[in-house]
Amino acid sequence: MSEPPIPQTDPRAGYLEQKADIDAAVGRVLAGGQYILGPEVDAFEREFASWLGIGHAIGVGNGTDAIELALRACGIGAGDLVFTVSHTAVATVAAIERAGAVPVLIDIDPGTFTMDPESLAQALRSPPPGRTAAVLPVHLYGQPADLAPIVDLARAHRLRVIEDCAQSHGATYRDRPTGTIGHIACFSFYPTKNLGALGDGGAAVTADPALAAALREIREYGWRERYVSAAIGINSRLDPLQAAILAVKLPALAAQNARRQAIAAVYDAGLAGVLLGLPRRRAEADHVFHQYVVRVASGVGGRDALRERLRAAGIGTGIHYPVPVHLQPAYRGRLAVSPSGLPETERAAGEILSLPIYPQLGDAAAERVVAEIRRALD
Repeated sequence: MSEPPIPQTDPRAGYLEQKADIDAAVGRVLAGGQYILGPEVDAFEREFASWLGIGHAIGVGNGTDAIELALRACGIGAGDLVFTVSHTAVATVAAIERAGAVPVLIDIDPGTFTMDPESLAQALRSPPPGRTAAVLPVHLYGQPADLAPIVDLARAHRLRVIEDCAQSHGATYRDRPTGTIGHIACFSFYPTKNLGALGDGGAAVTADPALAAALREIREYGWRERYVSAAIGINSRLDPLQAAILAVKLPALAAQNARRQAIAAVYDAGLAGVLLGLPRRRAEADHVFHQYVVRVASGVGGRDALRERLRAAGIGTGIHYPVPVHLQPAYRGRLAVSPSGLPETERAAGEILSLPIYPQLGDAAAERVVAEIRRALD
């Protein structure tokens, strides 16, 4: 009898684990009759801000909108330069352009896949034309970016720091939660995230009351009073159904992050000595393993051969992300990059592979993944 498949991620398993409470929360919202913003969104915003230890959380439609609104709340727009990475979900760059700003792409550290501060320093020494306005580090795969030197560079150049926390719910850097170090931070609640809704959702968080007020205005047409726009805004409101679901899931997040770390430990131990590059942890950070990403060495048949071998064994994998943003058809040749180029970004894209990881994945399943990889590569 064949073994059951192991998906790379499984948001349905997360729903089933908390089904009774989630169903009750959804029923409460449906019965309550408030279907846009309202008390469910207000309550989740308070709970999420308290959980982070920050003053304000503003629920929005998704993580992409959160970045656009963050830039606009900071007064960043047409022609302004925003420094970020190309090894990220395209949403990061798309949001910058939606705000009217100009992305400048920075190379990554090959061990952690996050923004390389030295590449940022080079870009700031020789920026393209425009006002240098913000740096937008991405905390990728659950690993915090190296914020201390990035923040130092931002201060020296009078830049806003906007954290992309779409994959770092619960991660810490120097004992501070990601999302509490920059001027604004942006979260996605896409269903596969460490804190995931059952649909789209996002939030921007800040300690600055003035920025919080601007974010609240912009997310709803620029209204200060209903139907009267004091500023130019958009429609990007966290849905009350998703807010109620997120409020159910938030108390379990710490335990679920610990489970992700335990699965990562199984992979670390089982894959030691195999011809793979295993994830590195930044010593001053707490990695929450939104993804467990390995690098496949060139001498073992390549990533695609390993991926096919695992697929044949019923094991799902992912590639986050297969094409750097600056090489994608919509962006190729028109985005500014660091003066030294993006060699580490381009190299990583051909080697990375995301193994199965989600809180409901059992040790036996993780060990089966290890065994199949060892059979393929030993």
